[in-house]
Amino acid sequence: MLEATEFYSLGFEKIFFVSAISGSGTGEILDAVVEVIPEDRMADDETADIPKFAIIGQPNVGKSSLLNALVGQERTIVSDIAGTTRDTIHTHYNMFQKEFVLIDTAGIRRKQKVHEDLEFYSVIRAIKAMDEADVCLLVLDAEKGISAQDLSIFSLAARKGKGIVILVNKWDLVEKQTNTSRDYEKQLKERLAPFTDVPVLFISAKDKLRIFKAIEIALEVVENKKKKIPTSQLNDVMLKAIAAFHPPVVRGNPVSIKYVTQLPTHVPSFAFFCNYPDDIKTPYRNYLENKLRETFDFKGVPVRIFFRKK
Repeated sequence: MLEATEFYSLGFEKIFFVSAISGSGTGEILDAVVEVIPEDRMADDETADIPKFAIIGQPNVGKSSLLNALVGQERTIVSDIAGTTRDTIHTHYNMFQKEFVLIDTAGIRRKQKVHEDLEFYSVIRAIKAMDEADVCLLVLDAEKGISAQDLSIFSLAARKGKGIVILVNKWDLVEKQTNTSRDYEKQLKERLAPFTDVPVLFISAKDKLRIFKAIEIALEVVENKKKKIPTSQLNDVMLKAIAAFHPPVVRGNPVSIKYVTQLPTHVPSFAFFCNYPDDIKTPYRNYLENKLRETFDFKGVPVRIFFRKK
């Protein structure tokens, strides 16, 4: 026995009759669906070289509101109910001489609080979206401040080598006094240490406050992430910094760093060649990283340092 199914979605004017038993007619439906899929959803290769920004954070901090405010339309559903966004949503932005892809993601909660299978897979997709992105826009709730879960999300993005911009949303709801934003940012970066060279912007997605400035900063972070320092310039600067502050002596033997080069990686990475690479401790590593940031501007980008035997 055949079952007749009416198919009106996506603006179809035709009625298709399909068989629930044999599958007859389903091919015609699929062909018709493909015809009405927007071209920008099908041409992923065209956006391969365009910067991609993943909007990440906990549930109900305003990620979808931010995307809607940027594109000027209700691209995603906004609700006070946490967890409304279940899947990643890609939006190709091409206005005002700027072009990039925005990726709205589901809120990332602590593992112990994820009880539904659907939410579990939503979180997996959100984390996968971070892999796809060049820069992660970490959205915080201004009234709640930065939590342990926000720090975990921040650390995950940094470990993945992603550029990071922190957006403190709902700033319109915060009662302001003199230096409120300065003090807020100072406390925020104390929690983020040691990776504190990150842009922090106070925004309101609802009032469209500084949201386009956020994109300008994200585009700057993309360029910082691509930065390649000539070897001669790198050695001229860093060997002087090393001469001004020598590495600690190891078992009575002086550590000597002779040469520095940038590695051909997607994340700014630098190899320091020395006689005792395994004995250089974290404080001196941090000193070298700070000198690199101070001189060459890697704001918003994780910097990786390796010590190799010379």
